[in-house]
Amino acid sequence: MVGRNPDEPHRTATPLELLFDLTFVVAFSQAGTQAARLLELGHFAPAIIGFTIAVFAICLAWINYSWLASAYDNDDIFFRVATMVQMLGVLVLALGLPPAFHSIDAGEHLDNGVLVAGYVIMRVATVALWLRIARHDPSRRRTALAYASVVGAIQVGWVTTIFINPSLPVMLGIFVALGTLELLGPYVIEHRVGGTPWHAHHIAERYGLLVIITLGEVVLGTILAISAVVEEQKWTLEAALVAFGGTALAFGMWWVYFTMPSAKVLHRFRERGFMWGYGHLAIFGSIAATGAGLHVAAYEIQGVAHIDEVAAMLTVAVPVGIFLVALFTIYSLLLREFDRFHILLFVLSMAALVAAVLAVVAGASMGTGIVLTACAPLVVIVGYETLGHRHQAAALHRALDK
Repeated sequence: MVGRNPDEPHRTATPLELLFDLTFVVAFSQAGTQAARLLELGHFAPAIIGFTIAVFAICLAWINYSWLASAYDNDDIFFRVATMVQMLGVLVLALGLPPAFHSIDAGEHLDNGVLVAGYVIMRVATVALWLRIARHDPSRRRTALAYASVVGAIQVGWVTTIFINPSLPVMLGIFVALGTLELLGPYVIEHRVGGTPWHAHHIAERYGLLVIITLGEVVLGTILAISAVVEEQKWTLEAALVAFGGTALAFGMWWVYFTMPSAKVLHRFRERGFMWGYGHLAIFGSIAATGAGLHVAAYEIQGVAHIDEVAAMLTVAVPVGIFLVALFTIYSLLLREFDRFHILLFVLSMAALVAAVLAVVAGASMGTGIVLTACAPLVVIVGYETLGHRHQAAALHRALDK
């Protein structure tokens, strides 16, 4: 299990990696469902806290596995079994989300036993892989042992939280502290101990695949909203608006994301990998939250939500806004440029979201609001396909020629 060639041609995601990703469909769905349930009750703070914890745990486990696999995947029996163990950990983590959300909503002790158990199962498998790398790859033994030691020590901290059973505010503080260590550990190791031979084009593809999987939550939310309209009103113009708006929103977010030239820049500037990789936590989370928002819209259309239409519309528009903020920020930091034209597109896309909310405030239907929300990524698409691609080509030329 030695390092792979970071310049290996035609490196793509493996069938094993695609199978691994399927478990995250379940995890994101569980997180979105639990968040939507609290949002429609008007319990916004517990929903946001629970969803943030869930998405952080889900995404961080995926990120650590994917970067390790990009550098060391040899597809042998040990690696496959370790991957299966991590898949089991994802499923256990997903099973732990409902009690965690419920306890946060109750405002008492965080019921994180099953959630932490699932996360630790995944990370223990990661430690085993790093120890195997330390044995097989002498040139990077210090790096592998550093990863195994840091990851293992942090898991001791997570397990300890199960037994000390702290109050919710204390647990949230511990979560911030341990989560920060989870993020800083790989950064310090890569920069101070030694880097790993991850493949830029492969890792960009892997992130793109998880974006597509997460967009499945938007499609699911659309189906739920359409079903709610049909159940209440049969097939009407409103049903058509919801169907078109939700589908256009998912398609637009996909289109906008894949305008970012991640692989080319990461291949040339490997040091930008951490900013780009961790920045995707906001992208993955906002996409999943958009799906949860559409689920809330379904509750509102059915007439069972405890919040009004404007609040329900905000649960869709705000995550889309966060997605666009994250995307424009990562794009600018990746290329180390702030293009005035891109700023104009960003402002116009935010204006579309504001218009969607104001339309619902003025009495427009939820379907109309969803269609107007879909115009936010549409603005960016039109701008990119007309002029933006030329700006990007020029920026790439300047960046890659440095």
